[in-house]
Amino acid sequence: MHVIDRYREEDAVATCEGVRLRPDGSREPVRRAVLAEHAMEVTVNTVPTLRMVCTPDHLVDLVVGRLYTEGIISGADDIAELYLCGQGTRASVVLDCRRADFSRRGVETVPSCCTGNRVYNQYFTSDGRPDAVTPIPWEADWVFAAARAFAEDAPLHRTTTGTHSCYLVLGGTVVTCREDLGRHNAFDKVVGAALREGIDLRDALIFSSGRLPVDMVMKAIRAGVPILATKAVPTDETIRLAREFDLTLICQARPDSALVYNDPWGRRAS
Repeated sequence: MHVIDRYREEDAVATCEGVRLRPDGSREPVRRAVLAEHAMEVTVNTVPTLRMVCTPDHLVDLVVGRLYTEGIISGADDIAELYLCGQGTRASVVLDCRRADFSRRGVETVPSCCTGNRVYNQYFTSDGRPDAVTPIPWEADWVFAAARAFAEDAPLHRTTTGTHSCYLVLGGTVVTCREDLGRHNAFDKVVGAALREGIDLRDALIFSSGRLPVDMVMKAIRAGVPILATKAVPTDETIRLAREFDLTLICQARPDSALVYNDPWGRRAS
């Protein structure tokens, strides 16, 4: 993958003025750090394909991770070239592995996250069913290591209290953390960073700070991640999908406890 990155990352934090209002009617001026919001358009083989609203950092990781978890690429090597403009508002991706299928009309979709992310078309995606995840043996300490890292707080969240965090864990060691205003983006940034660093996601645990609806779990399944954990909660459909695709699913993970909703390795070992 050849990357042409013209972007020099902007500060992901802005300082804004406000007024603190108290129940007794008193007011006082305040200055607070808030997240910067950034929009980026992504073309694939010259076709406008995605719009992502995100924090203005780790944008190449975000593009690579999003293409992977959407099933558009099967690995970083599928990308011949990725160009990111100087303002970070336009990413252009050239794929050697896939051509646009303009018969896949579909409709513009908005992922279930609280950002303006949009998918303009399905020209580069596939209707193929993803493979089941290959379970790996794991230890509770891996989950609690990620939960402790989250409890200690990530830099942007510590400053603004406005981000989702995502951690990549290998053998109990947190090796990468990414933050974003959207939990989907944070997940994709971690996946993109792993792909660019040559990390085998089939050995990884990913820990998210956010809820796990179906689309988040499908991202993990498409990425081949065997263990998905969160400090938040799943849905019934999330649990069903995890069991169908052999994904180890651990929720409400905190430094002192966690709930295991699916453990295919444990089932096989018993």
